Amino acid sequence: MLEVKNVSKVYRNDDVVTQALDNVSFKINKGEVVGLLGPNGAGKTTTMKILTCFLSATAGKALIDGLDVFENPDEVRSRIGYLPESNPLYLDMIVREYLEFGANVRKIYGSKQKAAVERVVASCDLSKVVHRRIGHLSKGYRQRTGLAQALLHDPKILILDEPTSGLDPNQIRDILKLISELGQEKTVIHSTHILGEVETTSDRVLIINNGKIVAQGSPQELMQRSSGRILYLTVKGEKVSDTLKASHLVKSVDPIGTLLQDWQRFAIQSVENQDIAEAIFALAVEKKWSLRELNSEAASLEDVFAKLTRGQ
Repeated sequence: MLEVKNVSKVYRNDDVVTQALDNVSFKINKGEVVGLLGPNGAGKTTTMKILTCFLSATAGKALIDGLDVFENPDEVRSRIGYLPESNPLYLDMIVREYLEFGANVRKIYGSKQKAAVERVVASCDLSKVVHRRIGHLSKGYRQRTGLAQALLHDPKILILDEPTSGLDPNQIRDILKLISELGQEKTVIHSTHILGEVETTSDRVLIINNGKIVAQGSPQELMQRSSGRILYLTVKGEKVSDTLKASHLVKSVDPIGTLLQDWQRFAIQSVENQDIAEAIFALAVEKKWSLRELNSEAASLEDVFAKLTRGQ
C-alpha cells in the first residue's frame, strides 16, 4: 500500500547542508493506522511532504499503491488525502462553500459533489457548523474541516501531519477518536511527538530520530523489546547514586530530583529485565537509608522513546 525505500533528503542553503532524512525505509500495509513518532526536527514533516509529492527525495523511492510519487504525482494524489500541519483553510469561506470548492479542485461535480460533501460532513461531524464561517470556528472544528477536505475524493490513504497540534484536551480526544474510526476503513499514517496519541490510535509505531527510523512495531512490542525494568526509588542517605551504580544488577541510574528534606528520587534500570526491587530493598537496609518509595515497573513507551531519541 505504502512503501518507502532508502529515502534520503538533503537541504542545501548556501554553504549549509542539512541531512533531514538518512536512508529511511518502511512499509505500511492496507488497513493499518501507523503513528510516526519523533521529537521536533526529527524528519516527520519531511517524510510526509515526500509521500504527498510536495518534495522530491534526494535519493531513494517512495511508492503509493506501487506508484512512484516522483514519477506519477497526479495518480498518487488521487489516492491520498493529506492534512498538513498548517491547515489550508480559507477563513472567510463558509464550511460548505469551502468543501464545495475543494470538490471542484478535485473535479467532483454535480450529484457526486453533493454526495461527497454530505458524506464528509457526516463522517467529520460538521453538521452543526456547516453554515458557519470557518474563521469563526474553534480550532477543533477547523481541524475537522481540514480533515473533511482531505476525505472528499474518498482516498485509500490518509496522511496527517500533527493533526492535534494546538488543540485542547477535549479537542484532541475527539480528533483521535475520529482518526481511529477512519482507520477502520482506510490506511492512516499520522505524525506526532505526543506519546499518548500513538498508544491510543496506532496499530504500529515508527520512531524517527535525526532523520533515521530507530524502531518500529506495535506500542506493546516496543515496550517488550526494551531491555530492563524501571525501578523508582525515593530515599534519604549518603552516596546513594554511587552505591547504586556499583551494583552488578543495575544498568543505569537516572536522578529524577531532590525532594524536600533531602529525599532523593531515582529511576533505576535493571540488567536483563530483572526485577531487582528485593535486592535494592536489602541494599537500603544495609546502608541504613530511609526509604519512602520502591516501585518496579516494566519500561513504558515514554522510557523507550527517551532511550531511542536521547540515548537514555
